[in-house]
Amino acid sequence: MQMPQTLQIRNGEKAPPSFSPEEYARRLKALRDYMAAQEIDAALFTSYHNINYYAGFLYCSFGRQYALVVTQDRTVLISANIDGGQPGRRAVCDAQVVYTDWQRGNFLVAVKQALPQVTRLGLEFDHLTLPSHQAFAELFPQAHLLDIAAPCMTMRMLKSTEEQVLIRHGARIADIGGSAAIDALQDQVPEYEVALHATQAMVREIARTFPAAELMDTWTWFQSAINTDGAHNPVTSRRVSPGEILSLNCFPMIAGYYTALERTLFLGHCPDDYLRFWEINVKVHEAGLRLVRPGMRCCDIARQLNQIYLEHDLLQYRTFGYGHSFGILNHYYGRETGLEFREDVETVLEPGMVVSIEPMIRLPEGQPGAGGYREHDILIVHPAGAENITRLPYGPQHNIIRR
Repeated sequence: MQMPQTLQIRNGEKAPPSFSPEEYARRLKALRDYMAAQEIDAALFTSYHNINYYAGFLYCSFGRQYALVVTQDRTVLISANIDGGQPGRRAVCDAQVVYTDWQRGNFLVAVKQALPQVTRLGLEFDHLTLPSHQAFAELFPQAHLLDIAAPCMTMRMLKSTEEQVLIRHGARIADIGGSAAIDALQDQVPEYEVALHATQAMVREIARTFPAAELMDTWTWFQSAINTDGAHNPVTSRRVSPGEILSLNCFPMIAGYYTALERTLFLGHCPDDYLRFWEINVKVHEAGLRLVRPGMRCCDIARQLNQIYLEHDLLQYRTFGYGHSFGILNHYYGRETGLEFREDVETVLEPGMVVSIEPMIRLPEGQPGAGGYREHDILIVHPAGAENITRLPYGPQHNIIRR
């Protein structure tokens, strides 16, 4: 029996999209205007973030490839047969091609079916492996392959009104997760129990607020003592004791949009050696909050905040940049690297950008006050300044949790 290389699957009604038709049309118009200016015939997206941004579909790779073809006339989603009708129900697109596993290379057959010929093709070079780049070059031997990753990132950095509404909900739900984690905090509680309590609270609130949303990727990192030394250290079974440094990280995910809440905490009491470093980090955090406004360059904010650490001889303990953009990203996909508060990023802040202020220092084990100190708030840049949409309090006055 000859099995088909591609299929058409229509199974069930369309799910309500995360944004309005007008919002998706706005995104595609900006992309198509850029394509026209650069004389690009088609864009072929393969990343989680851009497929989700332009079509509202967040794929689960599991070793398979996905794509979205955008021309001046239509959008075509390419998905794997293993997903059944779910991509078609979720995606905002004009057409869909489903490829099967019966023969190797069927993904490329589907791409060719969606885009028979092209002269100038836009690709995301930062997402392609060498074999994938070679495969596309062989599939379209007459085409000139162009990198459109950075221009698309720049477009994503300016958040629409609808995006800002969703991000506000994310910040609110992160606060709920933070409060739930604090409620679960007690002597000898394992890290994972605190994290589970926070994650459950966030998922339930996402389900209540967005009843048509897919519930995926929301998570919490809750770290204690030596486990606080890295910003992205996983949860463990380590048990919490009074007087040791704690780090709370809540990440509600809504339609692929990441928001975050991060706080330094202590249970019972905060020893003086720790209190000194914590207060300095809060000072840097508050200075950063004041600096976020239109016209400021990311690199200048980083350099100004460096001066505070330098005054206290702590700059050598800084671990990463002072904050980053928000939007479609996760710990395994996406990043708007052009909007990070680092010395090598010269992007100028504009109204509509959404950023964090997120200073962190790490004192090595064996030193007084050893551990990682980090606070994190989300700000929306407005024409006259910036609005902090994170509400859970930070600092020693609020986050020494006494039972």
